[in-house]
Amino acid sequence: MSSPMEISVPNPADFKTSEQNGVAPSPPPASPSPIVPHDKFHVSVEVCLKPSSTARPDDVRKAVEQMLEKRSLSYVDGPVPVPIDDPFLMENVQRIRICDTDEWVKIHDILLFWQVKPVVHVFQLSEEGPCEELSGDGQLSSFNEWILPAKEFDGMWESLIYESGLKQRLLRYAASALLFTEKGVDPFLVSWNRYPQCQLVEVNAHSLFSKWFSESGKLVAKLFQKIQEMVEEENNLVFVLIDEVESLAAARKAALSGSEPSDSIRVVNALLTQMDKLKSSPNVIILTTSNITAAIDIAFVDRADIKAYIGPPTLQARYEILKSCLNELIRTGIISSSRDSSQSILPDYVTLKEKLSMPEIQEVQTTLHLWKQLLEAAEACEGLSGRSLRKLPFLAHAALNNPYCCDPSKFFHTMIETARRERSELPD
Repeated sequence: MSSPMEISVPNPADFKTSEQNGVAPSPPPASPSPIVPHDKFHVSVEVCLKPSSTARPDDVRKAVEQMLEKRSLSYVDGPVPVPIDDPFLMENVQRIRICDTDEWVKIHDILLFWQVKPVVHVFQLSEEGPCEELSGDGQLSSFNEWILPAKEFDGMWESLIYESGLKQRLLRYAASALLFTEKGVDPFLVSWNRYPQCQLVEVNAHSLFSKWFSESGKLVAKLFQKIQEMVEEENNLVFVLIDEVESLAAARKAALSGSEPSDSIRVVNALLTQMDKLKSSPNVIILTTSNITAAIDIAFVDRADIKAYIGPPTLQARYEILKSCLNELIRTGIISSSRDSSQSILPDYVTLKEKLSMPEIQEVQTTLHLWKQLLEAAEACEGLSGRSLRKLPFLAHAALNNPYCCDPSKFFHTMIETARRERSELPD
């Protein structure tokens, strides 16, 4: 989770001398221009420890801060190489990554080291996997539980591509709530805090409907009782994820009209009651998803602090999803490339549009043609879901006559045809 963007007046001590750093950093401008603030921006730096590491997070944090100071690097989102001349970091750190500079970079291109105060977050992935709650009466398991951060979710957030600003909106909401509590804001206003341990509870909504009439409400209460036990550990931050929540929070007016069984009313009432009990707990966050929002009871919707509609991927999102998939196929050698397989030949959407609008473009014609093909494929995918888009490269590869000899141009052409076929099969 990212930390909030904070602004503080720079301390002259922050500008190290050449003797301290081994290099001569550029000093801050004497008179700041309108586009370069005199304040420092707090930028998140994520540090993932190796599974074998037993180092104290504070020691790693200090070592990374010192390394960043010495390197005097500019700040853009992406990985930072672990320095091979630092035995401590090499032994303990798996990767370092800079996050959350996007908004600044959109306007100013780059954040220079003297404009930034890095906020280093050190974590180690849990490799335990899910702990499944077992039922002794033949019922499906009602939830799975993970200790966070979990290895199987590593990289998932970065792979999610939505409309601009949505992910930042969600992160800033959570970060602001954390900051408010840290600063002592009345807990009745915001009631979250920082915790040394996190858990994710994924609720299997369908398992909460009992084959025995009128038992479903009791199953919901039983589940939330177990969640309450987790929440009672004050040092534990609990995330509860309920997918397809409409199956639990179906609109009660339908049940009252006779179109739904009365057991549905009991389930909704039980869910609302249990959620209200958790409201006073500062260390639980409930996340829900639904594809049928109109079917959700209004009382449940009113309890949500933040509601975000996620529609079909936009053209830019479709392009970025396909690009990330194809970069992986290039990296693994499934698609041949004239360049080093570790280097992407595909630009991001904004760069592509800029290059295509430049009449004096000097790119190799073949490369430009490939970029246009990828853009055409993204245009052909209008209406497809993100899940379908990530399947598309595999389906296109399976349609090739010779899957062991795959040049990019032929592959992109096949992918465009596959996208058009997939789109034609969508229900009206």
